[in-house]
Amino acid sequence: MNKLQTWLLLIMTLPTENATARMRSWRALKAMGCAVLRDGVYLLPLREGGAAALQDVADGVVEAGGTANIIQTTSRDAAQDELFRALFDRAQDYAVFAKALNSARKSLSRLSGPEINRAARRLRREYEALRSTDFFPTEAAAQADAGWADFVGLVDTVLSPGEPHAAEGAVPRLDRKEYQGRTWATRRHLWVDRVASAWLIRRFIDPKARFLWIEKPSACPRKALGFDFDGATFTHVGKLVTFEVLLSSFGLANEPGLVRLGELVHALDVGGPVVPEASGFEAMMAGARQRTADDDELLAEMSRVLDSLHAFYRDAGTRQKRR
Repeated sequence: MNKLQTWLLLIMTLPTENATARMRSWRALKAMGCAVLRDGVYLLPLREGGAAALQDVADGVVEAGGTANIIQTTSRDAAQDELFRALFDRAQDYAVFAKALNSARKSLSRLSGPEINRAARRLRREYEALRSTDFFPTEAAAQADAGWADFVGLVDTVLSPGEPHAAEGAVPRLDRKEYQGRTWATRRHLWVDRVASAWLIRRFIDPKARFLWIEKPSACPRKALGFDFDGATFTHVGKLVTFEVLLSSFGLANEPGLVRLGELVHALDVGGPVVPEASGFEAMMAGARQRTADDDELLAEMSRVLDSLHAFYRDAGTRQKRR
């Protein structure tokens, strides 16, 4: 016999005139994936962090002049367990998401690079929110996972043919002294990770670096240090993008300004927590691409932007202390 599910039950009331508090609590409960048993009664499977999240909502309700109680209980029997689990069926939500993915696929050829990135980030948020509240995954979840992976691959192909796949293993620590005056190569038509990595190489690793912008990975000269493509000396490893791999490789991962820049590059390259400056950087990158004649000119222009961002991030802690 299958073990019966344990549930968290939130029973709350709010003054009818406090529409703001009502909407705030409703949005929070919806984001958590709660099911509605009746007005003011919400159900959530017992999960790590679930009780604390419900307590935050309950505290807000009480502060707004209402009442709130959280109860932990177990299904009475298998029939009730099945009834409650059915309230969390996400099949319809997955169908809506699949429709949105299909629509996005058809529109990719008509969108600019920044527009594609914005659409991909929006869909990523929808996908991650859906998966995080799918407490009892079915075949629909597996189909959504496959559909999302296929879409991400398509976006990578459209935006940057030859985009690297993450390698496995540890990132070795290297001596910068052995990487001076070298030739570095990456794919032409620079985008975020490549332009930021090239900036990092010249500013912090190899000031006399010479860069080659190659048409395809197979064109990388044998003696050149390749970066940001499959088989390159420096490329994605695990969850790290190339910029972050370079930070780790050359002992720069503790410099606050560079770490923050790494978060921005990561968010724009593969997604992740939102960095406020990311959309502005992406817009400047797209504009610079249109204005510059080649990748050397593009790197020179974006290096000034990266210099400024690095200075801003590096001094952020000092500014906070002064306040």
